[in-house]
Amino acid sequence: MIQIRLITAVIFISLSGIALAGADAAAGKDKAAACGGCHMPDGNSVVPTFPKLAGQGASYIAKQLKDFKANTKRQDPVMLGMATPLSEQDAADIAAYFASQKLSGGAPADESKLALGKEIFKGGVLASGVPACQGCHGPVGAGNAPAGYPQIGGQFADYTIKQLKAFRDGSRSNDDRGMMRQAVASLSDDEIVAVANYIASLN
Repeated sequence: MIQIRLITAVIFISLSGIALAGADAAAGKDKAAACGGCHMPDGNSVVPTFPKLAGQGASYIAKQLKDFKANTKRQDPVMLGMATPLSEQDAADIAAYFASQKLSGGAPADESKLALGKEIFKGGVLASGVPACQGCHGPVGAGNAPAGYPQIGGQFADYTIKQLKAFRDGSRSNDDRGMMRQAVASLSDDEIVAVANYIASLN
């Protein structure tokens, strides 16, 4: 328990260094116009491979933009092109704008996967040492913005599956202290699909 609290404190300190003080959501709306092509103007994407950004923690969004721009621990050619021109203030403003929007609700989910997905989300996989997702992301996937844990409830299953597999194989490594990589290291493909569908069902 002490270790978990310490890790949380370290993450909070590291995220608090991102320049969000003075972020302007109104300015962010204009700056985010180009983002709307994939994520929709209010951040409620309608394409399963493009994540929903509405209501996401501002610090988390700003960190992802910074990481896409650095193009090392999180890489995507489209997002590299979008993030490269952004200043820290631009990223903070865009993050503040999407954080101010309301998530539209859950995403389509395969009902046949929900029982296993709920079991993993709520209780982890004891046999393989996988922790419960709700331990960091909360019982409905709302996340913990001050700690930097993202909102995941209602996210598209396709997107979540891709990210969990990327953490598992190490192609995405922008999780502080490797927490997500450790958490999903022992998840099977079937378990990833199941928990991703349960996450999508959360509203």
